[in-house]
Amino acid sequence: MKHLRLYLDTSVIGGYFDDEFSEFSQLLIRQCRSGKFTTLISPVLIEELEKAPVWIQDVLQSIPVEYSERLAFHPSIKTLAEKYLSRKVLPKKSDVDALHIAYATYFGANILVSWNFKHIVNFHRIHLIHAVNIENHYQPIDIFSPREVLGC
Repeated sequence: MKHLRLYLDTSVIGGYFDDEFSEFSQLLIRQCRSGKFTTLISPVLIEELEKAPVWIQDVLQSIPVEYSERLAFHPSIKTLAEKYLSRKVLPKKSDVDALHIAYATYFGANILVSWNFKHIVNFHRIHLIHAVNIENHYQPIDIFSPREVLGC
């Protein structure tokens, strides 16, 4: 059986040590480490984590290479992210969130996983994301929190 391909945004990695989110972030990361999922890792995730303390960076590094997929930049990703912003799916200041969504969409992630309820895991925004994706010949993407992915 083919593994689900999960795009984890920075909030999931940072949530590993956050009192509010640690339980489900840690469980999801353990499952990624064990190979239950294929973890998609984008340049924007790596860039954001470079600003974080080393112990947070180590969380991502703990996922074995054989259970992860490193994504490369493609100009279509920036174009799609700009469409999310120009269509006001996300506010202009959320350009990094738009890039996370664009990477997950462009590379066909089964699920974008995030704790960002304001800009990503948000019922109204998800419908707008789907509309932009369809208009630009991409598939809608499932967007859930770690808790929802784990079925808890």
